[in-house]
Amino acid sequence: MKHELELMGQELILDRQGVLYWPAERMLVIADMHMEKGSALARRGTLLPPYDTLATLLRLEAIIESYAPQTVISLGDGFHDGHGPRAVSLGTFDLLSQLMCKVQWCWITGNHDPVIPLELGGAVFAELNVAGLMFRHQPGVGRADVAGHLHPKARVSGRSRRISRPCFAADRNRLVMPAFGWYAGGLNVLNEAIRRLFAHGFDAYLLGDKRIYRLPHGNLEADLYEFQGSYGSRRHYRA
Repeated sequence: MKHELELMGQELILDRQGVLYWPAERMLVIADMHMEKGSALARRGTLLPPYDTLATLLRLEAIIESYAPQTVISLGDGFHDGHGPRAVSLGTFDLLSQLMCKVQWCWITGNHDPVIPLELGGAVFAELNVAGLMFRHQPGVGRADVAGHLHPKARVSGRSRRISRPCFAADRNRLVMPAFGWYAGGLNVLNEAIRRLFAHGFDAYLLGDKRIYRLPHGNLEADLYEFQGSYGSRRHYRA
């Protein structure tokens, strides 16, 4: 279910549920919950079941109970937009409040939620440095950090089928986390927006049903277009 990763000399745990746990700091990190994306889409005329926030928080509740962290960092885009905190149902808001009361909760602001209402509680940061690891929403080119924002997913072919799964993308100095939100979606890790962050290549850690699968970037496939990679001459074609 888990995979150990060394990042900037720190031992971290990648969980197949798309979260990061740092044992030495008793810290749990989640990225891009995009709570109330369902209600945001409904305001624009796209109707989806309005239970994405509750489903996201119930998953998180089980993870918090499992790891018993001291600190939780929400790595930006905790809410899909500025209306999100007001759109949460009373029962779901109570669940969020209960979870936040159990830990030291840190909101990192994102592009979707640049302002976190103070009444939500917790501490708010643009970025946060913990023991040399920098946590921010958007990864910075040429910097070492743990970030979200890009919602990485990986595509790979097996013997009889192709699969696409959310994934972590990492080298020894940087980690880009998958989105945790129920309706968050994803971007192929071979897209230039992600590839350019890793000058010497990276590994993808696919979230499987029972475990995490580590794959070098060269074993992955692009989608939507033919891709000539900067790490080699292999070509990937749209299925």
